[in-house]
Amino acid sequence: MAEQPAQSAAAGSTLAPAEPPGVIGQTAIEPDPTTIDHSDSDSALGDDSDAQSDSTSLISEVRNYKYENGRRYHSYREGEYVLPNDEAEQDRQDILHHARNLVLGGALYRAPLRQGIQRALDIGTGTGIWAIDFADEFPSAEVIGTDLSPIQPSWVPPNLHFQVDDAVADWTFDLNKPFDFIHTRDLGGSISDWPTLLRQAYKHLRPGGWIELQEFEVTLLSDDDTMKLAPNLNEYLEQLHKASEIFKKPLNIAHEHKQSVMDAGFKSVQEEIYKVSQWPLFRRAPSFLTQSQTPSSQWPKDPHLKQVGKYNQAALQMAVESYSLALFTRVLGWSNEQTQVFLAAVRKDIANVRVHSYCNLHVIYGQKPTTD
Repeated sequence: MAEQPAQSAAAGSTLAPAEPPGVIGQTAIEPDPTTIDHSDSDSALGDDSDAQSDSTSLISEVRNYKYENGRRYHSYREGEYVLPNDEAEQDRQDILHHARNLVLGGALYRAPLRQGIQRALDIGTGTGIWAIDFADEFPSAEVIGTDLSPIQPSWVPPNLHFQVDDAVADWTFDLNKPFDFIHTRDLGGSISDWPTLLRQAYKHLRPGGWIELQEFEVTLLSDDDTMKLAPNLNEYLEQLHKASEIFKKPLNIAHEHKQSVMDAGFKSVQEEIYKVSQWPLFRRAPSFLTQSQTPSSQWPKDPHLKQVGKYNQAALQMAVESYSLALFTRVLGWSNEQTQVFLAAVRKDIANVRVHSYCNLHVIYGQKPTTD
């Protein structure tokens, strides 16, 4: 649950989280010198009996998943999204959700939402974990989560429902029932036309409603220049960016979001940037990592950053293949075998105890003016 706000708003009129730890502007992260199933979501597709046969056909289509190089991908709008949707990827998304909660001090959002919001939309909901938590926090609000894959659980809060939808297609939501809050996270690499998406979000928000985008930079940094000790990891990031640009859905777009939100007409736009440590923090291998991927030490000295890094590192290890396999094989023309050999070298760089890497998490939120 988010804490009561310390933001400029009328007393008792908004909810917003307390300032979480880690906002950019703090000193460099200090190394520690002493340590070396799928849901049955038919109802989400609509309950119009006149369209039952069409819905049945669509359900069959979206669940006819595609398998490629040992991973499972969505079938609805096949090829539009390069990340898999299998259990391993769902685990990664849920682990990253927990890491982000630690970074934001448990807050699900940073926008100063009013208490009585009625409708909220989560675009690209993935496993639905954020939408579930948000629906629990706002039990009187109707919460909708959309995604290309119906992988969300069926046991969810009664005020939440999911639907299969493409965020870049024309939105079909009722304009007479605008949203109070629209949320996206980690959509870099899946959106080809951000201006259109943001214009549609603006159109479907009530006056005074908020939009929030949360996005990691798809790059790694180090305050002590130790990223130079990870040449394969650096090459991986270069190839990943190259492939996503060719695919015309660039991954590394977090730094552009603030201006894009402003260009879409939103006001009171704020951007918060958080340092998120990436260094491995496991003393023994988690069940989903092989022994060769097991890190042996902890680098951030700060205990909170150690905890953040533990989960973020797990998500990073899993993301190496999730983000690259389709892009490298479909776009760059690499074979699966060539890709896997390269990824093995990348993982060795990630496990290098001398590399003190981190990434930046951008949180951008803006308000639709009360009068146009």
